[in-house]
Amino acid sequence: MKTIKKIALFGIASFFLFLPASVTAQDIQVHGQLRPRYELRAQSSQEDAFVSMRARLTVNALLENDVRVFLQVQDVRLWGDETNTLFDFSADNFDLHQGYIEFSRPGDTQLAARVGRQEVNFGGQRLVGAVGWTQQARSFDGIGLVANSTGFRIDLVGVILTDETSVNNTDDTWFVAANAVLKSAGPGMLDLYGIFNSEDLADTDQATLGARYHGMSNGLNFRAEASLQTGTRAGSDVSAFMFGGRLGKAFGDGSVTLWYDYLSGDDDLTDGDTKVFDTLFATNHKFYGFADLFLNIPVHTGMRGLQDIAVKGTYQMGSRTNLSLALHQFRLVETAGVDSHLADEADLIFNYRYSANTTFQIGLAQVAGKQGLADIGRNSDNMTWLYVMTNATF
Repeated sequence: MKTIKKIALFGIASFFLFLPASVTAQDIQVHGQLRPRYELRAQSSQEDAFVSMRARLTVNALLENDVRVFLQVQDVRLWGDETNTLFDFSADNFDLHQGYIEFSRPGDTQLAARVGRQEVNFGGQRLVGAVGWTQQARSFDGIGLVANSTGFRIDLVGVILTDETSVNNTDDTWFVAANAVLKSAGPGMLDLYGIFNSEDLADTDQATLGARYHGMSNGLNFRAEASLQTGTRAGSDVSAFMFGGRLGKAFGDGSVTLWYDYLSGDDDLTDGDTKVFDTLFATNHKFYGFADLFLNIPVHTGMRGLQDIAVKGTYQMGSRTNLSLALHQFRLVETAGVDSHLADEADLIFNYRYSANTTFQIGLAQVAGKQGLADIGRNSDNMTWLYVMTNATF
């Protein structure tokens, strides 16, 4: 295995070394990113502080007019994870984040097909997203088809999550999905999507259908979204749903947004029916508080569903600086035998644009845990989370 890794690393290095001799400058773009982030999490008597870092290198090469190769490698690590780099230099967390071939056809409706490992982002990433906040982020092995015009965009993807043929897995799991966007539907845009995910050993064949309408009208920005899940999950019949909305208003150098999300829960875990909504492959960090209390839904809500009531505000302090504040109250949907109040959370984010390609960000989240967290077996002590992050790209 070590020999294979050495050969792979040598091959990548050789590719970058000899590439300029085989293609012209206008055929290739090279990009990079370095993103170190300090984090401090303190809860009760426990405190954890660490520095993580993402280092990415991206090559975007146009081979012919209709063929493009996209390669993105990354190293994700904790500072101090390798005790001594004189002896430990094996790049354990070095990986291919994206690597695909794209075939395209221009025209009034542009067509493209991607084959390989790729990020997939549908709509607001409520159900399928790349989770860019995490240093490793998420990508999928599969095929993506795109039809894009001035009036609409359609994305079709087929993804292999695990293959029993590989040495690391004993099950075949996969999903197929479609997302259609009508770019002009009254004052907003309309997204229609369908996702079908399957796990052989887990006896899961589940479909998720939904719609998302978003835009701006009379100075108000808005979003309304609803999804329905049906089929089977872990051998049980599924009947679950989610809906949410936001309404925001900009004024001067700031904005205020009202926010509400409702994810159905299960009132009886023994009746053979599943009523709790599964957020699948979502970027949950964007939606349910930056302290990440509810990344794994439905597990982190005790299968009882979730309500998120929030007020969010932004303020542009200058041409390079802005501040955002979000106040969340989290509650359970199904409350038989437990308290409904899970937690209150305040998130404060400070952004500073040092240059066109370099930014600094400081975030602070304060969580007040409530009885509902304890009732579902979670740590209900108050929590503080602080991070300082630098992001440099080229």
